[in-house]
Amino acid sequence: MSLFVLAETPAGYGLLKATDKKMLKNADLAAELGKPERLVEMLKLKKFVKFDSAAMALEEAAAVSQGQIPPLLSSLLEDLQAEKKASLAVADLKLGTAISNMPSLNITPVAGSNTMDLFRAVREHVSSLIPGLEQDVLDRMSLGLSHSMSRHKLKFSPDKVDSMIIQAIKMLDDIDKELNVYAMRTKEWYGWHFPEMAKTLNDNLAYARVVRAVGMRDNFKDADLSDILPEDVEAALKANAELSMGVEITEDDLKNAIDLADQVIKFTEYRAQLTSYLESRMRAIAPNLTALVGYLVGARLIAHAGSVLSLAKAPGSTIQILGAEKALFRALKTKKDTPKYGIMYHSSLVGQATGKNKGKIARMLSAKVALGLRVDALGDDEEEDDEQRAILGLTSRIKLENHLRRLEGKAPLPKGTNVTPSGEIISAGPFSLKDTSRYGADADGVTDHVMGDADEEPAPKSKKAKKAKIQVVEEQDVDMEDAPEDSDDDSDEPSGKSVKKLSSEEYERLAEAAGLSVKKFKRKYERGDIQLGPDGNPKVFSKKELKKLRKAEEAAAASTPVKSSDKPADATSEKKKKRKAEENGEAPESAKKDKKKKKRDSTAA
Repeated sequence: MSLFVLAETPAGYGLLKATDKKMLKNADLAAELGKPERLVEMLKLKKFVKFDSAAMALEEAAAVSQGQIPPLLSSLLEDLQAEKKASLAVADLKLGTAISNMPSLNITPVAGSNTMDLFRAVREHVSSLIPGLEQDVLDRMSLGLSHSMSRHKLKFSPDKVDSMIIQAIKMLDDIDKELNVYAMRTKEWYGWHFPEMAKTLNDNLAYARVVRAVGMRDNFKDADLSDILPEDVEAALKANAELSMGVEITEDDLKNAIDLADQVIKFTEYRAQLTSYLESRMRAIAPNLTALVGYLVGARLIAHAGSVLSLAKAPGSTIQILGAEKALFRALKTKKDTPKYGIMYHSSLVGQATGKNKGKIARMLSAKVALGLRVDALGDDEEEDDEQRAILGLTSRIKLENHLRRLEGKAPLPKGTNVTPSGEIISAGPFSLKDTSRYGADADGVTDHVMGDADEEPAPKSKKAKKAKIQVVEEQDVDMEDAPEDSDDDSDEPSGKSVKKLSSEEYERLAEAAGLSVKKFKRKYERGDIQLGPDGNPKVFSKKELKKLRKAEEAAAASTPVKSSDKPADATSEKKKKRKAEENGEAPESAKKDKKKKKRDSTAA
């Protein structure tokens, strides 16, 4: 069984064939491999395939490190298909397993401790085994490939260049110092000519623009400063210019003051541009760190640590006191309390806390920053947008904000609220439901003449409500025993509409005109769903039309007033009783009462 050796080099793949089939079983193999001449005799080059570019070398090396068979290696192994029984020595056990699973090859991979000495000797003397490869070229190729592999393993993107952030934040600090010096010098220089202007204008940029636009103090009367200053400030400056106590200056003095003002304007514009650039780079490189502490504090943390990766390796306790190293070692030396925060003190969350809560929030914020930095430095988020990449920082920011509010005794933020790194609270919009169109059941009505000759069961008649008759009864001084009994005023249910009877011939003629069967036409006609017009033609009402007609009849009945009787019911009943008593020859009840009353009076007397 033949023995082959797979040599992986930065330039390509080499397939070596051993002259001795039992070379791996030799006990003195390590001593023999130490001699280059002996190694060249033991291994002969069968085939060598080289990489076309550095990108291809990176792809092939990354696939081999993960135990996969890349295309170039697969094409090299096709030369072993003719070998019926062969063994292949490989450096990686995972790669050997993948080769053994190839159906087209009938070879046995060999990997283990017995092949380590063999591959060590091959890597050391690869230039002797493969002609045309110089050792210097291999060293440079190996260095470049190792750097590429390191970037690939760490998911390092060339867009994430943290050195740009370090230079930008340092340049921003230098510009702030220079800008303050230049602005102060401009105010002192021009202040000899117009000292009252510095008290009215506090903004350095506006001061420099006014100096360049106006020049001499006497020009304030006719100057138009509406593009630079508001109206009230402009009016105050013009009033102060007329009463100024400044000294007169020459044109050369004014020219130098204006040149210095131009430098202030240029520095201010460049500072704004640099700030925008720094913010965009921070959101691209460390979105979670930016969401938690802001781009300025985050950039200073990265600059202090040296790189994003170095800062991501640090624990939360180290991040908390970055920038306060002198105070830390002084406290350790004097055995006093250690500092609670360094650069983190300038974050908005720590600034919002009061008293002892500053240390608690700084500790919690540092822990969240450590987690967010590890996601930023080592996370695989190239295909996601900025908002999705910063989701961890945003959620942690809201949790810390709510915890700070609980510590301060304030109400927590409502759901859906976002907090910017500067501390600005963006509340969620009001919840509202859009009006949706309701299902109209009345729109489903189908006219009866469309239904055809389909049998239809008659709808049950609705019961009409009984209307009680209202009577107005006047109060009368009548004894309870003489009061008439209440009569039942409930009226019977009104009878339905009378329908004109038709003959069988008329039913057939009208049913044919209406497009219905005779049976169905007769049922609808008797029910009132079909009425005859003035010309004698039938008119078929749909369910919707019948419903409207019933509603109109009920509304008309409810609007008609109820007539009250002209005379009280009690008086009418008394007259009827008197008339009946006179007809029977009996005295009326009123006369009987008078007699009884007289009899009681006489007895009492």
